[in-house]
Amino acid sequence: MLHVLDRAAGVLLGAACGDALGVPYEFAPRLDQQQTPRMIGGGLGPYAPGEYSDDTQMAVCIAQVAATGADLRSSEALDQVAHRFVDWHRDGASDIGIQTAAVLGQAARNAEAHAELSLAEWMLAASGARVAQGRPSAGNGSLMRTAPVALAFPHDPEATAEAARRVSELTHADPLAADACVLWCEGIRHAVAHGTFDGVRRGLRLLETDRRAQWEAWLDEAEHHPPHTFTDNGFVVRALQAAWSAITRTPVPEHRPADGVFAAQHLQHALEAAARAGGDTDTVAAIAGALLGARWGASAIPWQWQRAVHGWPGLHTRDLTSLAVRTFQGGHCDAQGWPEAARHPFQADVTEPFVTTHPHDDGVLLGNLRLARPWQETADAVVSLCRTGTADFTEVPRTDHVRVWLIDQVGANAHVHFTLDQAAHAVAGLRAEGKRVLLHCAAGRSRTPAVAARYATLLGLDPATAFHDILRALAPNRPLLNPELETAVHELAGHPVPPRQSRSQGSLLIASEGPSPAGRQPELPGE
Repeated sequence: MLHVLDRAAGVLLGAACGDALGVPYEFAPRLDQQQTPRMIGGGLGPYAPGEYSDDTQMAVCIAQVAATGADLRSSEALDQVAHRFVDWHRDGASDIGIQTAAVLGQAARNAEAHAELSLAEWMLAASGARVAQGRPSAGNGSLMRTAPVALAFPHDPEATAEAARRVSELTHADPLAADACVLWCEGIRHAVAHGTFDGVRRGLRLLETDRRAQWEAWLDEAEHHPPHTFTDNGFVVRALQAAWSAITRTPVPEHRPADGVFAAQHLQHALEAAARAGGDTDTVAAIAGALLGARWGASAIPWQWQRAVHGWPGLHTRDLTSLAVRTFQGGHCDAQGWPEAARHPFQADVTEPFVTTHPHDDGVLLGNLRLARPWQETADAVVSLCRTGTADFTEVPRTDHVRVWLIDQVGANAHVHFTLDQAAHAVAGLRAEGKRVLLHCAAGRSRTPAVAARYATLLGLDPATAFHDILRALAPNRPLLNPELETAVHELAGHPVPPRQSRSQGSLLIASEGPSPAGRQPELPGE
C-alpha cells in the first residue's frame, strides 16, 4: 500500500514538473537530443523558474473539488469544477487556450444573465455548440488537466471513464477529447494501482466499439515514431501521441546504483524527451508527467524539481501531493491527520529534541522532528526524511525545506537507492549554496544516519568509516539502523556489503549503546 500511495502522490506532482519543464520551450525552436531541458521559466507567461502554467492550474481546480471526496460524475461536483474554472479564468489564469477561454467566457456570461441553468450546464451548452457549429473542438485543453480524475476512483475503471468524459465535456465536447481523457485516466489509475503503463491500452475497452481500432492505431504510431514527429500537438490526438511516444520510446535505465544510474530515472528522461517534442511542450510534458508520476511515484521525482516547482494559487510540492493523496483517499486524511495535520505526532519513545553535528561537515546538523517545536533557527535549510506537519518548519523558506519520501521499513521504498542518493544530494546542493542544513527524520535514529553516511561518501569517505563516525556521533540518541538502508549506502558507493557479523561488531555495536527503543514503530515517509 505504501508503494501505491507513493505513486498516487506522484500524479499531480509529475504533471506540474512536466509542465514547468516544458514552459520555457513552448512554441520555441525545438531542442535537439544533446540539449537538456531545464526549469528556467520564461515561456508565454512569462513564468518564474519552476512555475507551472494553465495545464496544472486547471488540474488544481479539479483536484480542489475531488480532494473533498465529491463524486466528479455528479451535477453538483461538475458545477463546483465549473465555478473554479471561471474563478481561475477571472483571477488566476496566467495563460489560457483559445477554445477553453471561449467556452468559459460564454458560459459565465450566460449564467449571469440566465439563472435557470447551472454554470456547468451553461458550460456544457457552450462546449456542445462549438461542435454543432463545426468549430475546432478537439484541442488538448481537457487532456492536459485530466490527471486528478484518475485518482478519484482508484478501483473503478468504468466510473473513472465516466468522470473523465464528463469533466472533459465541460469545455471540449468533441468525442476525441473525451476519448483521450478516458484512455489517459485509465492509464494513470492502472499505473497507481499496479506500477505499469499497461492501463493506456487496457483503456481501449472503455471507448465506443467503433473508435477502438483507430485509437489502437494511433497508439501504435506513437510507439514507432519519436515525440517531435507529432508536430500538431495542440490537437488532442497528437498531444497524447507525443506524450505516449516520450514515455514508451525512452528506455528504462538499467539499475546500476554504484554508477549513479537508476531505473526510476526513466521519469526524468521521459519528461525531458517530452519537453524536446516542440510545439505545445508544457502541455505534452504535463500529460506525460501525470502518467510517469503514477508509474514511478513521487519518490522518483528529482529533488531539484520538487524544490523548484510551484504555481497558482500559491502551491508547492507539499500542496500538490496533499491534493493528490486526499483525492486518492476519498477526501480523507489518515488516522494521524496526514497530509493536512498542522503537527505530525511524535513517536512515543522520542521525548526530547536531539541534535548533533555531522562528524565530517559542521555545516550539517543531524537531529529529530522534535527540533521543529519550537524551531530554534539552528539551520538555514531543512531536509526532512519523515512526515511533517503543515506548521512544522514554517520559518524556513519553502524552497529551502526539502521533503524526501523515504520509509524506515524494509521493502517499503520503491526506489531505495535513488531516494537515498537524492536525499544526500539535496544536502550537498544546499550546502553548496552556503546554507547550514538540518537533516532529520522522526527519531533521528535510522534514516538520518543512513542519509548522513551517503552524504559522507559523496565527500570521499568509504561507507564503513562514514557509518562508524556518524553512529558514534549519534550514540546518545540510540541509533538503530535499517539494514536495507545500510546496505544501499554501501552499494551506492560501490563497496561490498560487510557480512552481518562484522557489521554488528562495527557500526551496529555503537548503535546498540543503551537500551534499544522498545516497540519501535516504523517511521513513515516525508511528503
